[in-house]
Amino acid sequence: MNKKWQISRRKMLKGVGAAIALPFLEAMASPLSLNNYSKDGFPLRSAFMFMPNGVHPGRWTPEGSGRNFQLSPTLAPLSHLKDDILVLGQLMNKNAIFQGADGHYAKTANLLTCMPIQKTAGDNINSGGISVDQLLANHYKNQTLFPSLEYGLDRIQTGVDINVGFTRLYASSISWKNPTTPLSKEIDPRLAFDRLFKSFVPGRQAVENPHKSSILDAVLSDAKTLKNNLGRSDQDKLEEYLESIRSIEKRINNQSNIKDFASKITPDIQKELVRVNQNIDEYVEVYAGVDVTEKTRLMFDIMALALWSDASRVATFMFGNSVSNRNFSFLDGVNGAHHSISHHMNHPDKMEQYDRITKWHLEQYAYFLDKLKSIKEGDGTLLDNSLVMFASGLRDGNRHSPRDLPVILGGHGGGKIKSGQNLIFEENTPLANLYTSWMQTAGIEIDHFADSTGVLHPIMN
Repeated sequence: MNKKWQISRRKMLKGVGAAIALPFLEAMASPLSLNNYSKDGFPLRSAFMFMPNGVHPGRWTPEGSGRNFQLSPTLAPLSHLKDDILVLGQLMNKNAIFQGADGHYAKTANLLTCMPIQKTAGDNINSGGISVDQLLANHYKNQTLFPSLEYGLDRIQTGVDINVGFTRLYASSISWKNPTTPLSKEIDPRLAFDRLFKSFVPGRQAVENPHKSSILDAVLSDAKTLKNNLGRSDQDKLEEYLESIRSIEKRINNQSNIKDFASKITPDIQKELVRVNQNIDEYVEVYAGVDVTEKTRLMFDIMALALWSDASRVATFMFGNSVSNRNFSFLDGVNGAHHSISHHMNHPDKMEQYDRITKWHLEQYAYFLDKLKSIKEGDGTLLDNSLVMFASGLRDGNRHSPRDLPVILGGHGGGKIKSGQNLIFEENTPLANLYTSWMQTAGIEIDHFADSTGVLHPIMN
C-alpha cells in the first residue's frame, strides 16, 4: 500500500557531504498526475546521437511503409525494438550544402541547428544558431541539476582541414549554446560519472584510490530513512536505482586499478609511461583498432542514470568527431578505419565493411534504448517518456550528400509520438520539421525552427 505523503521532486539523498539525485518516484507526483504517467506524470527526456561518415546507402532503408514494414539488414540490431522506433526517410538538412568543397564539417556542426555555418579556417566559428538540444535545455531551466549533458568518444579537434578549408573545430560539436559557443563534450566515463554523482562533496580531491568508499556509502543512512516512508513500488524502484549506481561504480573503478601499477615502478619507467600514455591518448583510439564498445556502453549507462534521476533531461552523444577515422578492426570482417572505408568507391568489400561498422553503431544505440526500456516509470518505462535520435549528417560517405539522411527516432515521447513506423516523407523535407515536432512534444510553444516548414504530422498523436 502506498504511503499517504509526498516528497519534493528536488529531494536528494545526503550524507557526510555527499548528495545524489533521486529517480522519479510515485511519492513525488500528485494524485492527478499518477492517473496518466506517460503524458502528464513524467517529464520528456531527450537524447541526440551522432554517427560520423554516413551509411551504406543501399542497405539502410526498410521495405514497406507505415506500420507494415520490414527492417533492412543494416537495421537488424533494432529488430526487437521495431515497435519503439521511427525510421524517417527523405529528411534533408538544406543548410548543410555549401557551394564548392564542404566535406563533412558543414553537415556536422549544424546537425542540430539546421542553419548554415560560417566557413572559416580560424576560431571565429559560427553554427548559425542555437541547437535544438539547448532550446530544450532552456525550456527545463532550473528544473534539473544540469541543463544538458554532452558526451562522446573523441577529444576536440583543432587545426585546419586543408582539403576543404574548414577549421576542425566544427568536427567536434553538435551542441551549441549560441551560434558562436559550442558545448564541450565529456569523453571520460570516470569524469562523467563523478560530475553527476560526486560533485556535491565539498573539497573532494580527484579519486586516487578506487577502493575508497563510494558515494552510496555516504548516503545509505538517508536512503534507509526515506525507504521506510515509501510505498512498496517506490521502495523497489529506489533499491533498483541505487544498485544501478553501484554497478556502474564497480565497473569504472575496476578500470582504474591500472593506477596501482604505476606506484610500483621506478621514476624513469614512470616518465616513459607518461610519454607513451600521452601518445596512446592521442593516437591509439584512432589508429590501432581499440575496441571502444565497453567505453561507449559505460557512457550510455551514465546517460541513462542521468535521465532516470532527472539530473538532466537533455543529452547529446557523438560516436566520433566528423571525419572520424577510428579503426574498427576490432570487428569481425573489418580491416581499416571508418572514414577511409566510407570512401568505398562502390568497391564490394569496402561497402561490406562500411555496413558492419554502421551495424556496430546501431547495436550500441539498441543497447541504450534497451537500457531505457528496462527502467520502469509508473505503468510504462523510461523509454516511453523519452525521444532518442540516431543520425548521421550525411547519407553516404562516398558522396557527402545531406539528402535523405539516415535518421531513427526511438521512444514514445510520453505517448505523443506514433512509434513503430517507417515513414518516407516528401523528398527534401526539412530535418528542422522533426525538431519543431520534438519541441512541441516537449511543451515548447514554437511553430518554426531554422528552415522548418511545419511539423511531421504522421509521427504525432
